[in-house]
Amino acid sequence: MHVLVLGGTTEARRLAELLVAVDGARVTSSLAGRVARPRLPPGEIRVGGFGGADGLAEWLRAHDVDAVIDATHPFAGTISFNAASAAATVHVPLLALRRPGWVPVEGDRWHLTGSLAGAAELLPELGSRVFLTTGRMGLAAFAGLDSLWFLMRSVDAPDAPHPARMEVLLDRGPFSLEGERELIRLHRIDVLVTKDSGGDATAPKLAAAREAGIPVVVVGRPPVPEGVPVAGTPEEALALLRRLTGS
Repeated sequence: MHVLVLGGTTEARRLAELLVAVDGARVTSSLAGRVARPRLPPGEIRVGGFGGADGLAEWLRAHDVDAVIDATHPFAGTISFNAASAAATVHVPLLALRRPGWVPVEGDRWHLTGSLAGAAELLPELGSRVFLTTGRMGLAAFAGLDSLWFLMRSVDAPDAPHPARMEVLLDRGPFSLEGERELIRLHRIDVLVTKDSGGDATAPKLAAAREAGIPVVVVGRPPVPEGVPVAGTPEEALALLRRLTGS
């Protein structure tokens, strides 16, 4: 059985580890190539796009893929819909692996929005020193906020356009609660912006913001394509794959 894992996440790497241990399984992990030094999973690796849904469908046919697991980042919406279209075209099973989203608790001051543009609209009323943790893509949404100062954290350096008053912190999770507290204190942060990525690796910033009493702008994640079954952990994904393929 040849399984294509659309990866790039911690969960995708763990899933690849589980799959390569299955007798008779061939595993190919596909990475978008946006991170300069990705942590590679076991099994075969391909890097780069497929050329849309049609290109992905052709790749599935050419490489005799028996099942596809979409384990991309919760905000990688385009590839998820391309995968749904391609899998339906080629008639191979598709499932999505999505870590559960974050849930606010007592003391949180969350402001929910559906987009980065929506987050940018909220910021001027919430603070002036922004801890921006939405990644290096999409910074153009904040480029016009010249009155605000940004601490932008990402794995790789961002490209323009971006906010004029911005300090870049290159770092990769997981992050500690102590470290997040120190960043907020050192840079006098008074508002945090994050995507609802879920998981434990970057969750400490939410606890640090709660302790500091600062507001958090949370960008909601896009939906999984309709009809695609979803697993919350790599182990659940493997069990669901077995049910879908009868293996």
